Amino acid sequence: MAKEFSRTQRVSQQVQKAIALILQREIKDPRIGMVTVSGVDVSRDLSYAKVHVTFFTIGGQTVEDGLTVLNEQAWYVRILLGKAINLRIIPKVLFVFDQSLTEGIRISSLISRAITLDKKHRVDVNREEE
Repeated sequence: MAKEFSRTQRVSQQVQKAIALILQREIKDPRIGMVTVSGVDVSRDLSYAKVHVTFFTIGGQTVEDGLTVLNEQAWYVRILLGKAINLRIIPKVLFVFDQSLTEGIRISSLISRAITLDKKHRVDVNREEE
């Protein structure tokens, strides 16, 4: 019987939980704002972890600034990650912006607009038939 989850998937989930806690409790930089870890992709040899993050920006904060700060602090996150999880090799961390949330909002607004236009079109057609 095959394993339900591969080792890389299990490590990925563990790394995601640990990094989310690290970013919440340990990284205190006002340029980051509120960060959410939406996923982690770990390489097969467990040497690299691509961490997908989303930001809740306030005021003059930008996504680019947040990513720059996080990638500058990646070495510190890696040290804390090594203390949080028990692995022989601690993956090098790279933070990337997760577009799925913004893309989901865009698609949702397109669907809402299409439904509104369809309803308006049906009302106009019904008026013409009368």
